Amino acid sequence: MTTVPPRKNADLGTRAVVGMALIVIAAAALWFGDFAFWLLVTVAALVMVHEWGGLHGATPQQKKLAQYALMVPLAIMSPWAAGPSFLAFGLVLGAGFFIAIVTRNGALGAGAVYVGLPVLALLMLRDWQGGLLLAFWAMALVWACDIGAYFAGRTIGGPKLMPAVSPNKTWAGLFGGVSAAAVFGLVLTMWGLPMLLALATPVLAVLAQAGDLYESHLKRRAGVKDSGSVLPGHGGVLDRLDGLVPVAPVAALLVLIQGF
Repeated sequence: MTTVPPRKNADLGTRAVVGMALIVIAAAALWFGDFAFWLLVTVAALVMVHEWGGLHGATPQQKKLAQYALMVPLAIMSPWAAGPSFLAFGLVLGAGFFIAIVTRNGALGAGAVYVGLPVLALLMLRDWQGGLLLAFWAMALVWACDIGAYFAGRTIGGPKLMPAVSPNKTWAGLFGGVSAAAVFGLVLTMWGLPMLLALATPVLAVLAQAGDLYESHLKRRAGVKDSGSVLPGHGGVLDRLDGLVPVAPVAALLVLIQGF
């Protein structure tokens, strides 16, 4: 009997539909204002810290405690409270320290910081003058990088980037993603994005790829394919936002330096 091999990327359609839906939801939350955006990133952060715990051997009780502890700085970041501020920054660090001490799981405490800082950075970007454009730039450059990397990798192929960590990523995909992000950054200058930030966009795209590779390393070490299963075709929320995690804080720092 002839066995028909499974089609490669058989879930591509599902992945594309879910990916587009996530972009629409993020853009809509960004457009509708501070509270909608805060609510979206808060829910994402709580799911992400739970998934992070799963990658680092945390028990269900420890993962719940991490979510409860992280909720404190996340609540402070609400536009109905103090908002994104240095107070929230201190509380994120404090939550990470508290989680590490109580659970005796340093990696879980680090995960709270790993998830909390990008949330704070995105909310800061949204809160500053011209925040709609700035927050959109930080998020969408990662989307552009992912799309460019995917199509360049499939079309060109070639040598693998880091086969021991992520066997599907290629050098062509890296350059394709960086190029797509660079073009995107230049296009946004027509809507008022400062040239400094546009020129920094390809560097941030490299950082997004590094975040993707880092999460691939964590999953390989944990022996799992995905960080979670809440997003059909994508896995977990951490899988979908791994590139944004390192990009958002650096983007916020660049905007602070720019004095936008």
